[in-house]
Order: sequence, then structure tokens, then C-alpha cells
Amino acid sequence: MMRSMFSAVTGLRNHQTMMDVIGNNIANVNTVGFKKSRVTFQDALYQTIKGASSAQGNRGGTNPMQVGLGMTLASIETLHTPSSLEATGNMTDLAIEGDGFFILSDGQNYYYTRAGNFGFDEEGNLVSTSNGLKVLGWQGAADKTPQNITSIRIQKGMMMPAKATSEVRFAKNLNDADPIDMQYIIPFKVYDSKGNVHNLTITFKKTASNEWDYEINYDSSDVTISGINNNQGHLIFTANGQLDISQSTINDINNPVRLTIQGADEINLTLDFSALTQFAKETTVDLSYQDGYAAGTLLGISVDSKGVITGVFDNGQSMELAQVALAVFDNPAGLTKAGGNTYTASNNSGEVQIGMAGTGGRGTISPGSLEMSNVDLAEEFTRMIVTQRGFQANSRIISASDEMLQELVNIKR
Repeated sequence: MMRSMFSAVTGLRNHQTMMDVIGNNIANVNTVGFKKSRVTFQDALYQTIKGASSAQGNRGGTNPMQVGLGMTLASIETLHTPSSLEATGNMTDLAIEGDGFFILSDGQNYYYTRAGNFGFDEEGNLVSTSNGLKVLGWQGAADKTPQNITSIRIQKGMMMPAKATSEVRFAKNLNDADPIDMQYIIPFKVYDSKGNVHNLTITFKKTASNEWDYEINYDSSDVTISGINNNQGHLIFTANGQLDISQSTINDINNPVRLTIQGADEINLTLDFSALTQFAKETTVDLSYQDGYAAGTLLGISVDSKGVITGVFDNGQSMELAQVALAVFDNPAGLTKAGGNTYTASNNSGEVQIGMAGTGGRGTISPGSLEMSNVDLAEEFTRMIVTQRGFQANSRIISASDEMLQELVNIKR
């Protein structure tokens, strides 16, 4: 009877722990990125009253006789099953579709989380809005190795540096029916190293059948240009109206058009006429591309499925500003919950493997969304009923054992 009481006590104690876990699951039914826990039991030690015996002579063997001494906890496991995503419309809210964790840091330690409710602090750092820990990744287009992860900083109104024009492309048609000495003057713009715009012209002059000269000059009103060199070339077209690049003389990277700019670096222009044609149609030749641009101010950001944060600037350009890193573990159930929707590595989680989303078994990132809790209320309520009945049954064992002891005491009366 004493054994039955102590066995029942272990049942009460461990069913109470199970109820604690269920209560925590239900309390976090709406917690962002929460992963539910599960309790499993195992039987405890046994008292052997009689050991097993083997068969002897005409008698068969006998089985052991053992009385159990109750039960104990086998495990409290975190179940990292996937959950649904909730669209928020906030571009800095990130959710992981698949395996992986965001990496957070307080400057000394790493923390891992599935909760992607992120935003920017007063210094422009991307942080978790729930605890202020900084989100780690790669700044700019740096070497994206695990050793190079750092906090991500994007400030309002940040500037994108200007880029001097280095390549100019012309396309469309020069009229084959034009007479010799026919000229076309096409204006176009280029940028210097400070982002200043300079007005240039290119003159196409027909010199023979299937042959044209070109010459680049600057607008006389552009007083910042003090000189131009290597500004002439010769174009030869084939009988079917296509440019014969091998026969033409075109300024390339080895012999660029050089513009001397007052107060800025020299502009070196490589010319591309490969899309130019000579058909018996009206002349439509025009600038199709130039790779320079002015300095720009950040207008907004976007995030893609690999966690790349791209800035959109008022000069019409976009630039990669940062990329959010993800971590995976061989045994995510071995992580230690640290509160605040975070985990820390443990001896049984395996080594952290840091990399880009969509690689190495890491999931992809869904911007503008948050991962919901994976708690299933129907399942938790069912477990609650089972746990309550288990607790109730064990309490009845204690009551019945107590009554039996009372009867034993009453024998003396």
C-alpha cells in the first residue's frame, strides 16, 4: 500500500508538470513564431520480488515478478512543426517558410528566433521590436561568409554615391537612302564622378555607301568640360544592313573617349554601336543606354525571398543594402528556450550553420508576413482532458490506499 501511494504521488507530480506545459502552450496560442512543447512519460524503477527461472526437468520456467514504483518524465520536447503565415503588409516583418532561424545578438551572445517582427531603431539598426536585439546579416555586398555577419544598419535619407558614365550604347537605324555627306546630330547626357550631368552630341555623317563617320563633342554651354580626346570613329555596314564590327573603328575600353572635367575625375567612354542598323528606312538612331547616374537619396526598401534588402533611390536606381542571415541546426529540438521568443544553442543542438536563405536546407523568407504559433487548441484541450483524468485517477489511488491503511489500523479496535 505504501508503494501504491508513492507511485500515485509520482503520477500526480508529473501530470501536474504536463498540465503546466499545456497551460504554457495555450497561453502562447497567439505568440509570434512560438513552437509548442510536448510531454512524454516513462515508467520508473521496478522492485523485483522474484526473478525469472529457466526450465528444469519436467518443469517449465517462470517469469519474473516485479512491482513498479511509479512513473517519471521521459522528455519535454519542443516541436518545430511549420505553422501558417499572417500577412501584415509591413516590409520589415519577415517569416521563414521552411527550416531555419533568424540570428539576433546583444553584442556578445547569439540568439535564434522564428519571430520576425523586426523594425529599425533610432540609429537605423534592424532590431527585433519585442526585445531590441539586433538582427544579423551582411551589410552591403560584402563577402557573405558566416564569419562576416554583422548587424544591419539602414538609415533614413542615406545617400547612394554617383557613378560616372563609362559605357554608352546607341541603337536603331541610319537611313541607307541618305545621300553622301548627310549628317545627323544626336544630343545625349553623361554623368561625371560627382553626379553632374554633361550635355554631349554625337554627329553621324555618311561618307560612302555603307560607311558613316561619327564624332562626339560637348555642348559649348557646358563650361565644366575643358577637353575631349579620341572622339572620332568610323562605322562600316554589311550588305544586309548590319554593323560590321570587325571592319569598323570604334572607341572601346582600350581607346575610350576621354573627357576632362573641371573638379571631377576624367570620364572615359566606351562606345557600343552593335545594335545599330542601316536599312532603307527613316533615321531613328538614338542613345539606348548609359551606365552613369547622379547621387540619390533613399526612398524606401524592399526584401526578397533570400532576405536581400534592396534600397530604392530618387535617382531611379536600386542598390543592395544588406541581406538577412539564417541559421540551421542538426537538432533544433535541442535548442534551449531563452524567453522573448528566442533560443540559445545547447550541447545537443549541434553546431550552428549560418548562411543565406534558400541554401543548405534553410527555408526562404516571406517579407511582409509573420509566422503564427503552431499551437493547436483542439489538440491542447484534448490533452488537458487526458491530463486531468490521469491526475484524478492517481488521486483516487492515494485515497483508496489511505482507506486501506485506515482499515488496517481499525483491526486493533
